[in-house]
Formats: sequence, structure tokens, C-alpha cells
Amino acid sequence: MTTINVKTNYKSEVINITKEIKEAVIKSGVKNGIATIFCPHSTASVIIFEKSDTALKRDLLGMLKDIVPFRDYTHSNARAHLKAAFLRSNLTLIVENADIVLGEWQDIYLVEFDGPRERKVHIKVING
Repeated sequence: MTTINVKTNYKSEVINITKEIKEAVIKSGVKNGIATIFCPHSTASVIIFEKSDTALKRDLLGMLKDIVPFRDYTHSNARAHLKAAFLRSNLTLIVENADIVLGEWQDIYLVEFDGPRERKVHIKVING
């Protein structure tokens, strides 16, 4: 297993981690198999998302802001937990020829909801 550290700079943001995931796959030595990406945080997520239009990142965060509005929640950072619950904590990706298989317009992102902080993302690559 490989762990990457991602430093976030804002309360909410979308950070491209595709390069780091690809490097972890290459270093694993697995040519064909499966890569599991896991975010061990309850206020952050990992997603596959559109890479060509940066405005979509703002749209994603805006949509989640609308879904989980400001109000008095029982838990101090409940909004961050609730937003993360709408997304995923893990991804399963196909590894082919020592590279992850993504669509033409896709990349992998960490989505932060309680930053700034340092996040970990675990990558496990297995032969298959």
C-alpha cells in the first residue's frame, strides 16, 4: 500500500491527485490489475470528475453548499461530514499496462470540506 499526503489550502476545494495515483501504480510494479483508492477522512472524499473545465469544480462545491445549507447543526463541523457523505471515500480503478484506465475527460480528485489541513489518500494496487 502507498499513502500520499495532500495539503489543502481552503475550507472547501477540489484537488487533482491523478499524477500521484499514477505514480503509485507505476511504483507498485503491477502491470494489469486493480487499484483501490481510499480516503480515510470523514470530511473529505475522492471522486472521478471532469478535468477540462475548472468551473465545474466550483459548480460541484456550490451544489453541495446548496444541498447542505448553513444552519445550526448539533455537531460543530456537521456540514463537512454531511457534504462528504454525498460523495465517496473510495474508488476502484482498472490498471492496464501499468496505468489507470480513465475516460478521456476524467481525472481523480480529493474533495476537501474541512480544510485547510493535510489529508492522506491510500492506494492499494493488486494483480488481476
